[in-house]
Amino acid sequence: MSTFKAVFAEQIEGKPKISIQQIDRASLPAGEVLVRVHYSDLNYKDGLAVTGRPGVIRKYPMVPGVDLAGVVEESSSPDWKPGDEVVVTGFGLSETAWGGYAELARMKADWLVRLPKGITLKQSMAIGTAGFTAMQCVVALERHGLVVDSGEVLVTGAAGGVGSIAVAILAKLGYRVAASTGRPELGDYLRSLGASEIVDRNTLSAPSKRPMESERWAGAVDSVGGDTLATVIRALVVNGSVAACGIAGGAALNTTVYPFILRGVNLLGINSVYVSRSARLLIWERLSRDLPLSLLDSMTQEAPLEAVLDLGEKILAGAVRGRTVIQIS
Repeated sequence: MSTFKAVFAEQIEGKPKISIQQIDRASLPAGEVLVRVHYSDLNYKDGLAVTGRPGVIRKYPMVPGVDLAGVVEESSSPDWKPGDEVVVTGFGLSETAWGGYAELARMKADWLVRLPKGITLKQSMAIGTAGFTAMQCVVALERHGLVVDSGEVLVTGAAGGVGSIAVAILAKLGYRVAASTGRPELGDYLRSLGASEIVDRNTLSAPSKRPMESERWAGAVDSVGGDTLATVIRALVVNGSVAACGIAGGAALNTTVYPFILRGVNLLGINSVYVSRSARLLIWERLSRDLPLSLLDSMTQEAPLEAVLDLGEKILAGAVRGRTVIQIS
């Protein structure tokens, strides 16, 4: 193949232009491994990138897609050989490095992770950055003392990708999970993932001048940010923790120091892009063990590459449930 199909982001007269094109194979960036991409996925950051919103793409031209899964086609690295099934998440894909919305991708060898046993290429992208982030949150909470007997764990943005997988993982591990959503019609869906309680998003997102609320949550996974995160911090139990990983509800955080100095709560920042290799392998091992694949399949829908531009608008509008896998080739 002298060309390959890809979503291509250009900047023309200072404005982003995103389209699906045939790209010359010679345009691929440098890297030791050439991957034939089979699947990618849809994350909030992908929505920002393919709709031309600021905050993700840092240099042009760019192939968006923060994740990819496929088969090694060529390799100059001794660690990889043609036919190896691999997964790539993070490392600046779609930001400073060409990403997964393309039939071919050339990657640095140390970015690749071998497809975990028991997980298919498609399932690895149903997990993707969303599932990787969800498991990072769970691991961070555990390292800060969360155990099953600690009490109820809250998941905000629970019907989204990170939230859905977080609910499923926490429930599998035996935690009592409260799932917050602004879409009450998805209550049965969240209960099917293991949520024991549905919390109306509006009860968390309303601004408040109170320095603290009654103790309620032993831990929380928050993909919303903004006033929702501030409410969660105020309502954590003594020594409780919240893992913060998103800004769907806003980037500003209006709170006081009182929950931190009077209850000793912890605000844990989660960055899924630049993760050490040892930590990355641990996260994937935990996912292969602690994420029920039957529930993962139930929350996953598949779409062709051509649908990505429309899906980008939908995920930004909060109209996408669970996980969406993008079929590339």
